[in-house]
Amino acid sequence: MRAVLVDGTDEFAAIVRRLSRTGDPPVAVNLDPKVQPEQLPEVLGDAAIALIDHTALPAAVARRCRALKHVVFLGTGARSYMNPEELADLGITVHTIKGYGDTAVAECAMALMVAAARDLARMDRAIRAGTWLRQEGMQLTGKTLGLIGFGGIAAEVARMAAGIGMTVLAWNRTPKAHAGVTFVPIERLLAESHVVSLHLLLNDETCGFLSATRIATMRRGAILVNTARGALVDQAALIAALEAGHLRHAAMDVFAVEPLPPDHPFVRMPNVTLSAHAAFLTPEASDNLIAAALDHCRRIAAAVP
Repeated sequence: MRAVLVDGTDEFAAIVRRLSRTGDPPVAVNLDPKVQPEQLPEVLGDAAIALIDHTALPAAVARRCRALKHVVFLGTGARSYMNPEELADLGITVHTIKGYGDTAVAECAMALMVAAARDLARMDRAIRAGTWLRQEGMQLTGKTLGLIGFGGIAAEVARMAAGIGMTVLAWNRTPKAHAGVTFVPIERLLAESHVVSLHLLLNDETCGFLSATRIATMRRGAILVNTARGALVDQAALIAALEAGHLRHAAMDVFAVEPLPPDHPFVRMPNVTLSAHAAFLTPEASDNLIAAALDHCRRIAAAVP
């Protein structure tokens, strides 16, 4: 049984070589991070397992991958790139990887929150342009952080936020309890939080979760942080709230369309801080990710008679 990492990099290839064990299913790494979906049948060949980082796999393309039986998606957001139910109808099982970058993503969420609160990106841009701009910031100690969705990443954010003296509220789709975190209805969270951070998985139920109506109920002057998925937020409503001054700032690592088009409104807005879907990108998280993917390959191979 053979596997192919279809959209790999030199860094991923090096980790695969370092973490592979004797007797593992062979994993070939296609060193083309911009491979197109139409190329996947040729890239995969007779491979039964596809490891996918960020390439779309439509069912019509998967149907042409004759040997494909398993997709190991390098993360949790497989639905942004493929339809697991449609692939299941073709006899292809989709596996996802949780937890590999919880600390990395949480640290990025905290960094975006601090950058937004102190307007660091705006001052950086101004100084580089020759203007000595001094912006008054928001002190986070004593403020309230609201976490929408509460999994491993949100738990890490809660730990870090408590360390700088923030009160932490959370809302989750299913009941949860966590030390130092108060779980409240979504309406209360939006109304009371000085900072709202998104940590939901994207699916049919959560797409557009932060709607125009919900954005309107957020505390005036609040900051929005998104390291989850861009499609969780009504983009037009967010832009309007930022332009009107209802929200102080948005700091985002993820977008509905990626890469973010250079003419997108977010690019020209002074009260928006941007990063390039890199929250998970640390050496530690990459090692965890590839190790988990190789474990998936081992289990799949072991289950074959």
